[in-house]
Amino acid sequence: MPERLAEMLLDLWTPLIILWIALPPCIYMAPMNQSHSHVLMSGSPLELNRLSEEQRILNRSKRGWVWNQMFVLEEFSGPEPILVGRLHTDLDPGSKKIKYILSGDGAGTIFQINDVTGDIHAIKRLDREEKAEYTLTAQAVDWETNKPLEPPSEFIIKVQDINDNAPEFLNGPYHATVPEMSILGTSVTNVTATDADDPVYGNSAKLVYSILEGQPYFSIEPETAIIKTALPNMDREAKEEYLVVIQAKDMGGHSGGLSGTTTLTVTLTDVNDNPPKFAQSLYHFSVPEDVVLGTAIGRVKANDQDVGENAQSSYDIIDGDGTALFEITSDAQAQDGIIRLRKPLDFETKKSYTLKVEAANVHIDPRFSSRGPFKDTATVKIVVEDADEPPVFSSPTYLLEVHENAALNSVIGQVTARDPDITSSPIRFSIDRHTDLERQFNINADDGKITLATPLDRELSVWHNITIIATEIRNHSQISRVPVAIKVLDVNDNAPEFASEYEAFLCENGKPGQVIQTVSAMDKDDPKNGHYFLYSLLPEMVNNPNFTIKKNEDNSLSILAKHNGFNRQKQEVYLLPIIISDSGNPPLSSTSTLTIRVCGCSNDGVVQSCNVEAYVLPIGLSMGALIAILACIILLLVIVVLFVTLRRHKNEPLIIKDDEDVRENIIRYDDEGGGEEDTEAFDIATLQNPDGINGFLPRKDIKPDLQFMPRQGLAPVPNGVDVDEFINVRLHEADNDPTAPPYDSIQIYGYEGRGSVAGSLSSLESTTSDSDQNFDYLSDWGPRFKRLGELYSVGESDKET
Repeated sequence: MPERLAEMLLDLWTPLIILWIALPPCIYMAPMNQSHSHVLMSGSPLELNRLSEEQRILNRSKRGWVWNQMFVLEEFSGPEPILVGRLHTDLDPGSKKIKYILSGDGAGTIFQINDVTGDIHAIKRLDREEKAEYTLTAQAVDWETNKPLEPPSEFIIKVQDINDNAPEFLNGPYHATVPEMSILGTSVTNVTATDADDPVYGNSAKLVYSILEGQPYFSIEPETAIIKTALPNMDREAKEEYLVVIQAKDMGGHSGGLSGTTTLTVTLTDVNDNPPKFAQSLYHFSVPEDVVLGTAIGRVKANDQDVGENAQSSYDIIDGDGTALFEITSDAQAQDGIIRLRKPLDFETKKSYTLKVEAANVHIDPRFSSRGPFKDTATVKIVVEDADEPPVFSSPTYLLEVHENAALNSVIGQVTARDPDITSSPIRFSIDRHTDLERQFNINADDGKITLATPLDRELSVWHNITIIATEIRNHSQISRVPVAIKVLDVNDNAPEFASEYEAFLCENGKPGQVIQTVSAMDKDDPKNGHYFLYSLLPEMVNNPNFTIKKNEDNSLSILAKHNGFNRQKQEVYLLPIIISDSGNPPLSSTSTLTIRVCGCSNDGVVQSCNVEAYVLPIGLSMGALIAILACIILLLVIVVLFVTLRRHKNEPLIIKDDEDVRENIIRYDDEGGGEEDTEAFDIATLQNPDGINGFLPRKDIKPDLQFMPRQGLAPVPNGVDVDEFINVRLHEADNDPTAPPYDSIQIYGYEGRGSVAGSLSSLESTTSDSDQNFDYLSDWGPRFKRLGELYSVGESDKET
């Protein structure tokens, strides 16, 4: 066994000399309760010697020891695989009949074992930050049969750390803020760096922080990495942003350590440490005198080096001769003051104004109050420019009064206006006729006197509201309007009368002195002291034997009966004329008549009936009962009449009789005949056959069929037929012939009869003049022709006159 260890020492001396100098590994041993053991060795000479001595102890005690940990440096690289350790068992006599087998983490890929010698080599570069340790299992088996010679033993290979990772700031770059004007040592922020090396083994992960850039403004705690201000009262207005470079170095900050850097951007936040300041001490503005109220005249601005709410300022007018005419408001967006007009300007009155404007911070920080007042003032001069203004009335409104009986063209009142400009243009007045549609008033265009154009009536309208227009003669576009209210004053021009149509009722059983009716009067006039009426009877009725009157305190009148025993059968109605006078100047009066009816009343004075006919009514039968009886009688009569009518209609034959066929429908046709020479308008052969076709009688209850047989030719008229009879026959045929012309149409008959001594009646065929006509002979032909003769005689007489 010692010889084998010596050989191993010679083989490992060269590669392990580095490990001897850099970092001696620790060797751990654990006893095993078995007679055979694995030997796990590292490659240093010291450990080999100790291993030999321990092995001799084991041989003496017949017990085996297992080294259950091996160490290997990370990132080791060389031309040959690095020897990690060697496995050996007491069962190995050196005859090469034992084979060593390695299994577990990285076996065969990262770690490789020599199955004869038991040497374990790392065939790949190891990184502790990827994997810090590997757990493997070793076993000795028979070379030929592969049977285990002993149970497997587990051991660990740990990767030893070297300083191969620099510190890193995972959350960088950093941003932080700190108020300006902060005191020395004000904490800003802290940063953190990480190192992937083993924090337990050595100083590879021990970090120290420092500032590379950013001094002398900021400092950092080396171990906690807390950044603080290194200078007091840093001013944001001078410099707002700072860039700080921070370094983290391992190995405790000693030389040879690795380092990492990051940046920190520190921004100074604003505080209100600066007062507002006007850009100029004097501002000039000009404004026309006719500018609209509320118009912005100009803007003033006080600059503040602060930002945000620390720069907000409020503006006020604190002095000047225009404080009542102007106002200033603050614009929160632009941070300036807007000067506006509050009241109208007048160039002719004042041409310029001076204002003193102040700007003051809204949010003041008491920590910096010692820096002085946070406000500033400036002077504003405003010049008023002249403008062509419309006329100005002497009053914004006018109130005029006129009596309703004022004479036409009388002056009611006057309005005045002037041109406020220096040129002072003449004014012309007019009435806006949209406000005086009835044209009741006129106005003098030159002096503005308002006159009455039509009569007034206070009872129809008490107020008249018109608008007067004033126009500059030199510039018609400059106009002004003013309202004028005209009140119509009352005069006593209406006589009083009853307030309503009164009708009094007097009970027959009434008592003397009983109030029959209380009446009141009304007057359309409106006296200043109110109405007061006087009542009296007509002079001829002062000693009225039946009634008397009594004036009441409420300006009403009571009518009283002088006696009892009134009888409606003797006199049903009494008329009582009453004279009503007012208290006007001069007083007016009228006579109103009160109708008093005598009625029958109950014992308690309730009116029951006021008609004389009530006396003839049966006792116990009311007027409602009589009306009901009368309605029943009328209903029975209607039923009887309907029944008789239906009976007659039922027995009526269906055939239309000649004398029942009444056709009075007048139908107008705009068809004019051609005169006597027109032989085609009517079949003249009809007149040749006075004997019509008889036997066809239409029925009333059916619609006549429009398809009829053609009419047969009419037989010639026999000689000696009377004309009257002929016409009646033809009329009867036309009335009963559905194919004949429309009802009541005009039939032209060219037949005058045979043997007529009168000749033709047609005026168209008359050879004599109108003056030679004499129709007296027609009266000898009978009553019908007599009437015709009278008509023609009247026509002739009219022509002669």
